[in-house]
Amino acid sequence: MSGFSELARRYDGFIVDLWGVVHDGVRPLPGVLDCLARLREAGKRVVFLSNAPRRPHGIAAQLANMGVVPELYHGIMSSGEAVFLMLRDRTDEAAALGRRLYHLGPPRDRDVFDTLPYEEAGDPAAADFILNTGPDDVLGPQDPELYRPVLAAGLKAGIPMICANPDYEVIRAGQRIICAGLLAELYKAEGGVVIQRGKPDPAIYAPTLAMLGTAPERTLAVGDSLRTDIAGATAAGIDACWVLSGIHALHPENAPAEAAAHGLTPRAVLPGLGW
Repeated sequence: MSGFSELARRYDGFIVDLWGVVHDGVRPLPGVLDCLARLREAGKRVVFLSNAPRRPHGIAAQLANMGVVPELYHGIMSSGEAVFLMLRDRTDEAAALGRRLYHLGPPRDRDVFDTLPYEEAGDPAAADFILNTGPDDVLGPQDPELYRPVLAAGLKAGIPMICANPDYEVIRAGQRIICAGLLAELYKAEGGVVIQRGKPDPAIYAPTLAMLGTAPERTLAVGDSLRTDIAGATAAGIDACWVLSGIHALHPENAPAEAAAHGLTPRAVLPGLGW
């Protein structure tokens, strides 16, 4: 398909990924603001579902700085929020965790834990678990090998890792950068225990649908990643639209075969979120 207008007529609600669909980490992608405004005019509901390792209020502030104002959507759910709620309520695997954490990530992601009754350790050896929100601002988001020492320290201590962003990589202003999910995969490959929240886990779609307020069969998920967005929506029983404006640099004609190779059949493929 060349535009979103036909899909807009078929569905009542839209679960929309952010990075690679709405923006590139710096600015909105072409046509996005117009498309969101047209969905609003048509009375459609939009909730953003992101694997960002931050809580919704921080994401909303970032979006507003890009011109994606609250009037254009109805809510935000994130993997960071899911981790915050798990740590706050001590649910699932968090019930067995201690209260000392080592934060692997930049200061801007601290809202996932900094209001909760946890003690931050300065070294994995003194922690009960690693909270991984992604590359930090010292070693940077380019080379995952630079993080081997801290991962090795966690492995030696035998502590689990909570990953607050399952993404392996994103494209920021045309540059490919690594995410927390890739560091988690390195940890898991060496025998580490990883607890993860966010797409493609279908559990993240239940609170998102509740926020959206539309029936699953009248809801469409829109994303740029086959591994997280399209696979996650499929596992949750929700139709998916794959947009090629993010991590998959494919010609639209090649997209169906690529999706099929991953065992996925999105309802539609679009070059981007444009009307």
